[in-house]
Amino acid sequence: MKRIFITGTDTEIGKTVVASGLVKASVNAGYRTSGLKPVAAGCETIDGELVNDDARQLMLASNVELDYKTVNPIALEPAIAPHIAAKQTGVSISSKILKTHYEHNLPEELDLAVFEGAGGWFVPLNDYETFQDFAVAMNLEVVLVVGMKLGCINHALLSVSAIKSSGLNLLGWIANFPQAAMDVAEENLETLMQRIDGPLLGVVPHMAQPDADEVAKHINIKAIVS
Repeated sequence: MKRIFITGTDTEIGKTVVASGLVKASVNAGYRTSGLKPVAAGCETIDGELVNDDARQLMLASNVELDYKTVNPIALEPAIAPHIAAKQTGVSISSKILKTHYEHNLPEELDLAVFEGAGGWFVPLNDYETFQDFAVAMNLEVVLVVGMKLGCINHALLSVSAIKSSGLNLLGWIANFPQAAMDVAEENLETLMQRIDGPLLGVVPHMAQPDADEVAKHINIKAIVS
């Protein structure tokens, strides 16, 4: 089973859109694939269970059916930083808890497991750990989603530096355009291509209503699963 971690340069930059598209691209290529959301804040109660829309999008794109709790073991109602939401609701989060959960619940027949983080690389899980610690504990390969907007160059290069310092393999990065227009977009993209030490795995244009199938067309899944 190949296991990858999707992180982003910031929040609200289309990370779930890209992660769902990546899952769908893998499915379309014939791989048994599941999208996973270890920690999700901003959940709503449906039929007595806390459910997150990002996790549901990943589940819809997948072709290996898992129950919701397997996909998203830590579901938090407050739409705030996960470690703060966990404290407010009395929930414990740690890389060990998450690793144990997935080691016991992921089916062996999976070809690709796609874990989506929350926010960026150093978003806290608790008082002493961040999502980096989860990715390291699971020994995940990393794909960085770069939100193409003002400030993206600095955010992207800082994120790349942090990922590489962790010792994990940066598979590459995907440029996503969350806004309808960006000044000097091509110049920003070219700068990132020159400076990021990792392959560009896709360029996802702005979509008014993002669709996993459409996003999948813009991702080089062969470079990711090979």
